[in-house]
Amino acid sequence: MTDEEVKHNVNKHGQPKALYMLFMVEMWERFNYYGMRALLVLFMISSVIGFSKATSSRIYGMFTALVYLTPVLGGYLADRYIGKRHSITIGAVLMALGQFTLASYEIINPIVALATGLTLIIIGNGFFKPNISTIVGELYEPNDPRRDSGFTIFYMGINLGAFFAPFICGFLGEPTDPMNALEAYKWKYGFMAAGGGMVIGLIWYLVSQNKYLGHIGLRPVTKGADLENDATEKARAEEAQKPLTQEDRDKIKAIFTFVFFAIFFFAFFEQAGSSLNIFAKEATNLNPVLPFLGQVTLKASYFQAVNPIFVLLFAPLFAKLWIKLGSKDPSIPTKFGWGLFLQGVGFIAIVIGAALYTSNGPVSAIWLILVYMFCTMGELCLSPVGLSMVSKLAPAKFMSLFMGVWLTASFFGNLLAGQLASYYESWSLTTLFSVPAVCSILFGIIMWIMAGKIKRWMHGVH
Repeated sequence: MTDEEVKHNVNKHGQPKALYMLFMVEMWERFNYYGMRALLVLFMISSVIGFSKATSSRIYGMFTALVYLTPVLGGYLADRYIGKRHSITIGAVLMALGQFTLASYEIINPIVALATGLTLIIIGNGFFKPNISTIVGELYEPNDPRRDSGFTIFYMGINLGAFFAPFICGFLGEPTDPMNALEAYKWKYGFMAAGGGMVIGLIWYLVSQNKYLGHIGLRPVTKGADLENDATEKARAEEAQKPLTQEDRDKIKAIFTFVFFAIFFFAFFEQAGSSLNIFAKEATNLNPVLPFLGQVTLKASYFQAVNPIFVLLFAPLFAKLWIKLGSKDPSIPTKFGWGLFLQGVGFIAIVIGAALYTSNGPVSAIWLILVYMFCTMGELCLSPVGLSMVSKLAPAKFMSLFMGVWLTASFFGNLLAGQLASYYESWSLTTLFSVPAVCSILFGIIMWIMAGKIKRWMHGVH
């Protein structure tokens, strides 16, 4: 199948069928990552590792930051030497090995298992993450109106995996009674389940890639001209040889502006795995009485599934909204502003919950649910739109590299997230959560003010 046939081989909704193949691969990769992430801080403060909350939060922040730094190198190597498709395979193998290494803490020293496993996941994600997103972008022609909608659908794959992962990996890996010697060593089953999900995704990818993707992403961009019978790949390779124009430079300025604002979005969004995870464990009533069910027992890790649930509920609505608005579709800077503003509203909710906890003890889970709901709406205005933005603005010869640059927003954001979460015990909780609330709203307003200038840099891209 040629690249043109891939793009025009669509389903009943008008999206390329290859989008749904990549959807499934990304779903299993995110199952792998979010299943581990739901357990990581709780694992580090457990008796197995024994780190303090501050140390665990800093390590968590450094890990999740580096996960989003290595895609710069992975994107560059894919563009120049390896090709996007082979890079995805390498990344999936390394991430699966990383999960199984984390699960080996009874065989080797637990801290060695932790450090080695996280390192393999960091490197593997660098090869995997920028390249699968770039391939999604290559399924569409420039300014194809389906692109933002397609990336939102792809984003559902991310969150479908992230939805199931905390329940499965949390159920298998998080001890119900940490004081029980046998229960305390359950963590390995959660990490093994996460690694198993990555293996399933890898097998699906290897079996289906040729059928659905044709030549897309098979070779480095600069070698695309070797494919004499594929006009799209040859054109892309020829474009890659041209020097950057002033328009290209303006578009790159726009990309870096979006990256800067996204840093602060992710710094606060990534409280989910650290400070909000600890809030769920220590400040939330985990034995609520529910209608028709009576009293139930929850685990803190289960709350990591709330954000993906909302993504799955809201993403189809947002995907339809962007298409239905047509010419009235908000610009990318406007969407970014809404993303930040809505996140700020969410953190106002958890500030109220924290104040009630300080006064009365453990609070209803509704406060966590509210912060995740508003952060999810903000996420859908910013994160999939950011992926789509890079695929529209980045020069062809640096496409995967700039997808990696976009992901560095999460690198710096997670560094800030870990530092902020490390104050969980030294600051009051209302102060801790007020910082994201105020800053997110302010940055959203600033983005709206700058929207006109940024759109000029984008030269008609929308």
